[in-house]
Amino acid sequence: MNKKIKNIGLFTSGGDSPGMNAALYGIAKVAEINGIKITGILKGYEGMINGDFSPLKSSDLKKMVHRGGTLLKTARSKRFLTIEGRKLALKHLQENNIDALIAIGGDGTFKGLLTFSEICDIPFIGIPGTIDNDISGTDYTLGFDSAVNTAIENIDKIKDTAESHNRVFIVEVMGRDSGYIAIHSGLTTGADAILIPESGKDFIYLLDKVKNYDSEDAFLVVVSEGDEIGAELVSSKIKEVNPNVDLRITKLGHVQRGGNPSALDRMLGIRLGVEAVKSLLQSKKNVMVGILNNQLHLTPFNEMVKQHQVNKELHELLELFGK
Repeated sequence: MNKKIKNIGLFTSGGDSPGMNAALYGIAKVAEINGIKITGILKGYEGMINGDFSPLKSSDLKKMVHRGGTLLKTARSKRFLTIEGRKLALKHLQENNIDALIAIGGDGTFKGLLTFSEICDIPFIGIPGTIDNDISGTDYTLGFDSAVNTAIENIDKIKDTAESHNRVFIVEVMGRDSGYIAIHSGLTTGADAILIPESGKDFIYLLDKVKNYDSEDAFLVVVSEGDEIGAELVSSKIKEVNPNVDLRITKLGHVQRGGNPSALDRMLGIRLGVEAVKSLLQSKKNVMVGILNNQLHLTPFNEMVKQHQVNKELHELLELFGK
């Protein structure tokens, strides 16, 4: 056990994701057991630069495990991209006697920590919190399962009205660089076509199917927001091959980030939070705590890749059900 760590700074950064509060609770609980103080840093790197710190207790965080969003709030910081901003952040960390940092966020958050390590020698640990599931080193990122469940719930409702009117519905889900949400929500709601950034064949399959669509049944298309085609262009292309369709577009947007975290995300947050503190006590630094094959796994920040490619099995499922 590393006796030097007495105060861990904790912050959430980038986009919020369900399960972040559960991770905060896991961190605080194991830290208190080991006699370590937890200091919350509000609004990510911006709060670090501004010195916006507040003590955290597990008893308070326990009440937030079921809540979406993040108690610490989150923000992106342009000032942290400058050396002046990072030096000011370091000054505030030193003034508050913080000797370790745990960050919950995406690849941009971890790249920021890696850059920060050039002037700051305290250990950093990362927890992957992003609904897009687009970070290597973990099978699932915090918030992904909740976002998929939210998408499924909404798509099911859209499908009800689509079937009542025999319409073509295009539903856009989140996933700027990753098609995981689109594949998981599309397959499990019986979508007729699923378009993701990682595939070039999916659009060909869609046009081939929709050109003979005769309004006898509803026709559902799930599109990832990161797909190079986009919902509006998909709509126009469908109209070109079949001008008679009655078509609607629905963009689920940020509703996928909100809501109570699923049981999986609550448990994942607690597991990753506890392991983050344990890793610090084992003198680990500049690593992300993830989960591979249901086993906890550490990945160095400099080995991480943002694009978590959709695997071969999912590609095969997409092709099978897309035909």
